[in-house]
Amino acid sequence: MIDVSTPKARHRFYCSGAWRRMREQILKRDNNECKWCKAEGRVTTAKTATLEIDHIKELEYHPELALEPSNLRTLCHDCHNKRHDRHRYKQFDDETFEF
Repeated sequence: MIDVSTPKARHRFYCSGAWRRMREQILKRDNNECKWCKAEGRVTTAKTATLEIDHIKELEYHPELALEPSNLRTLCHDCHNKRHDRHRYKQFDDETFEF
C-alpha cells in the first residue's frame, strides 16, 4: 500500500512517476476540463485555469484508492478549493463598502 501517512510521505507520492502518469491519464480521460464546471454548463480548461486531480474519497483516509481512476476526477483550482472548503467566501452587500 502507498504510504501517505505524513505530509512528507504525501509529497513523495505526488512527486512520484506513478502519480504523474495517472494524473495525465485522468486529465486525458476528462478531456482536460473541470468536471464540476462542465456539469454547470461552463467550460474550464488548462487554458483558462489550473487543473488539478481530486481524490473523491480523500487520499489521507483511503490510501488504497490513491491510484484508482474511478476515485479521481479533474477539477479546476477554484472548484477543488470549494470541494475541500479551503476558502470561506463572505457575502457582502453593497452597503458594507463606502465608495
